[in-house]
Formats: sequence, structure tokens, C-alpha cells
Amino acid sequence: MHALLQRIALTASLAVLCGTASVSFAADTVMVGGAAMYPNKTIVENALNSKDHTTLVAAVKAAGLVDTLNGKGPFTVFAPTNEAFAKLPAGTVDTLVKPEHKADLTKILTYHVVAGTHTSQQLMADAKKHGGTVSLKTVEGEPLTVKLHDGALWVVDAKGGKAAISIADVRQSNGVIHVVDTVLMPK
Repeated sequence: MHALLQRIALTASLAVLCGTASVSFAADTVMVGGAAMYPNKTIVENALNSKDHTTLVAAVKAAGLVDTLNGKGPFTVFAPTNEAFAKLPAGTVDTLVKPEHKADLTKILTYHVVAGTHTSQQLMADAKKHGGTVSLKTVEGEPLTVKLHDGALWVVDAKGGKAAISIADVRQSNGVIHVVDTVLMPK
């Protein structure tokens, strides 16, 4: 009888563990652009599924950065939405994706990438330590400034442009994405 109770308890424990694992996985999955972003997929693998990031994906492909952003990382990417790209002057995106403008496009895209994984919690803590701002060196080489304003994080580019982080901490297998509402511009 005692052995039977132990097996029942073990079976119940396994069921709870299995249920907890699936709940935990679901909690780690964030929806971006109507698609689930899975923490076991790379930045590019997840971005390909977001209907809000089709312009970004096309730009990454045109710049030849797919292999880089599929790489080991870790990377923090401030990922502009299609609406962010639409804020640029008319014709800008069409011009940038042309082969003769690949260097300019690469400069802009790598300005949205920082080495390492920088979560919103870490960025807030660092900003609080440094009077409300923290500077991050981008892969492009120029800094981005992350500012804490009224409890929200904003990213300020080299030209003074500001981007709000609309979705933070989208975990990837090779880093983290923060969705932003404005394309950030280097000098």
C-alpha cells in the first residue's frame, strides 16, 4: 500500500512539474506583431514572424546582417517597427535598401544593436545610478543614451531623436529585443 501511495505521489508530482514547465514556457513567450517570440529562437528567426517588423527584416537582409544577428551574441536590439520606419522622410527606406546605399543602411542598423544582454531592469538600475541616463556603445561605434523619464525608458540617438520602448525584454536565444517606435540615427 505504501509503495502504491508513493507511485501516486510521484505521478502527481510529475504532472505538476510538466504543467509548470508548459506554463513557464508560455510566460516566457511574448507576442510581438501578432506573433509569438520564442526565447529559444534567434533575433532573426523571431523577427521574421512579426508583422510589425517586415521593414526591419527587409533592411537587415539588404544590409547583409542576417548571419550576424543569427550569431551567438548576445545582442541587445532596439527594434524599430514598420510605423517607426514610416516616420522617416518619404523615399528614405526605398533609397537605403538599394545596393549602392548598403554602407549607410548598415550604419543605421548596427546603431540599433548593442553587445551584451541589457534588460529593461538593468537599464533602469544603471540609469538611476547615473542621474537618470546611461550610455551604451552600439555595434556601429557611436553611443546611444537610455533615459529614465516618468518611470519609462526612452532611447535618445546621436541627433537628439527620441524613441519610446513600447515592448521591453523580448528574450531571444542570442540576446534581447526592445521594440521602439522611432528609427534611431547615428551622426
